[in-house]
Amino acid sequence: MCGITGWVSFDRDLTREGETLEAMTRTMACRGPDAHGTWVDRHAALGHRRLAVIDLPGGAQPMSARTPNGEVSLVYSGEAYNFVELRDELTGLGERFTTSSDTEVVLRGYLRWGAALADRLNGMYAFAIWDARDRKLVMIRDRLGIKPLYYYRTPDGILFGSEPKAILANPIAERVVDTDGLRESLAFAFTPGHAIWAGMRQVEPGTVVTVDVDGVRERTYWRLETRAHEDDLETTVGRVHELLDDTVRRQLVADVPRCLLLSGGLDSSTLTALAAAHMGDERVRTFAVDFAGQAEHFTPNEFHDTADTQYVHDLANHVGSEHADLVLDPKTLADPEVRRAVLTARDVPITLGDMDLSLYLLFKEIRKRSTVALSGESADEIFGGYRHMHNPDVQKARAFPWIAFSIGPLDKDGHGLNQPLLDGLELEEFRRDQYDAAVGDVKRGDDEDDHEYRMRIMINLHLTRFLRFLLDRKDRLSMAVGLEVRVPFCDHRLVEYVYNAPWSFKHYDGREKSLLRGAVKHLLPESVAWRVKSPYPSTQDPYYVRQLQAQCKDLLSTKDHGVFELVNRKWLEDATRQDAEAVQRTTRLGMERAIDFGVWMDIHNPRLALA
Repeated sequence: MCGITGWVSFDRDLTREGETLEAMTRTMACRGPDAHGTWVDRHAALGHRRLAVIDLPGGAQPMSARTPNGEVSLVYSGEAYNFVELRDELTGLGERFTTSSDTEVVLRGYLRWGAALADRLNGMYAFAIWDARDRKLVMIRDRLGIKPLYYYRTPDGILFGSEPKAILANPIAERVVDTDGLRESLAFAFTPGHAIWAGMRQVEPGTVVTVDVDGVRERTYWRLETRAHEDDLETTVGRVHELLDDTVRRQLVADVPRCLLLSGGLDSSTLTALAAAHMGDERVRTFAVDFAGQAEHFTPNEFHDTADTQYVHDLANHVGSEHADLVLDPKTLADPEVRRAVLTARDVPITLGDMDLSLYLLFKEIRKRSTVALSGESADEIFGGYRHMHNPDVQKARAFPWIAFSIGPLDKDGHGLNQPLLDGLELEEFRRDQYDAAVGDVKRGDDEDDHEYRMRIMINLHLTRFLRFLLDRKDRLSMAVGLEVRVPFCDHRLVEYVYNAPWSFKHYDGREKSLLRGAVKHLLPESVAWRVKSPYPSTQDPYYVRQLQAQCKDLLSTKDHGVFELVNRKWLEDATRQDAEAVQRTTRLGMERAIDFGVWMDIHNPRLALA
């Protein structure tokens, strides 16, 4: 796992821009703490920061190959889990390798197949290739969007990077957030390809972007497709187990210490049990997050029926893992420097409050003992795990399901923001237009009745919109501390297969995630196999709320702070005076957002260009 960046300019000599390239590359140091490298030609410059995971001495980048018609140079972030098979195939075709790295397989694969290489890769990746033979840059992103890649068009070329901060380190890029960008920050519609910074875009998942003197072109090489599902229920359950087992086996390959993120839920427990079976005599290592005093302060609510700890320990004991709980005290969780680190990592003021803070702290602690972690993202999206997916009112709503249901930390109503700002953003109209566009892309299956089609739409929206937000969050917070997080449930073979299994299969036993449970329940203790879905935990300690109020008071004391272009000062003052133990969820979210906006503006000093 790594951080990549670069600059293509067809009108200037980039060999004179080494200092700027170094500045862009330095912003990716957290993503690649082990090594750095740059490569510069007249019209292309590439930068790389490396987190060494496979072939530690041999995978240095940028990696280049000389051809009779020009040099081909690569910067690559991610993992190709089928690189061994691809290397064998390429060797049989006459390619010769000097390293054991998957990076060289990607480079040699491009030399042999061009951009069609993307169709052959199984993994999580974002990479850019400067092909001097045709004076073009080729950028490719994995199918589900696990690894990020952004670009910014310039008058004579393009800037790109794993994160916006790499692009913004170049003085050509303007730090402007306009109305569209702010709307994207607040709407939770997650528009494909959109970045909140004006002029910046993301390479969309499953897409090849080519840049040459004629401009920028995009080609989609993968998308979710509606296909007939021929297997019966028993066969489907067996096939899900086969795919998961193969995926976990592939994603355990690394030359560095590995671990599992364990919440005690069905998803992470499945991965842990499968991993334990593949690791032989080596004990699987697991980590979980908990909060000091959680047992004392925990009360069931509409999102969390039970605390995680009991189930975490049930699974850890069941598989005999080497387990550690990271117990966070509210003082550490509320530390302003932790929030600043999170907002620096994410580049945008879209956070999940204490859930992001605790995840960052968990990753930071894990990184002391492991370099690679496996995590359960996308199981809920593909298997139908969210409670709101089973809510008839949400199923019928003309709205993104997480908006119709208002998932925990997603405040759809903009509490605490200035009303004229909210009126100008027209968030409801924007969400509705985005929803209609997203639904229009979902093809109905042959012989699907209205309910089956409705549930196909539900799954599709989660996979093409909501999951991208979660994957970006996981990538940024893990790579901020140099931890590579792999997500086996995002294997495109599994996604394609389960997406087309009928909804009746996905809850055949009357429960959420029936297909997954049926495939793995024999591997799990009963308490875990039948546990009700519980989201990532959030602290319920009133001390944390009091600290939010104190930080809001500090923000209010800075009278000329630009954050009050966005935040309603009177609302924030009132929120700081409330009894911490009586503060409602929406008020807490509004305070979190106010602080986040303030810290984000201090970090980036953006120019707000609001209509």
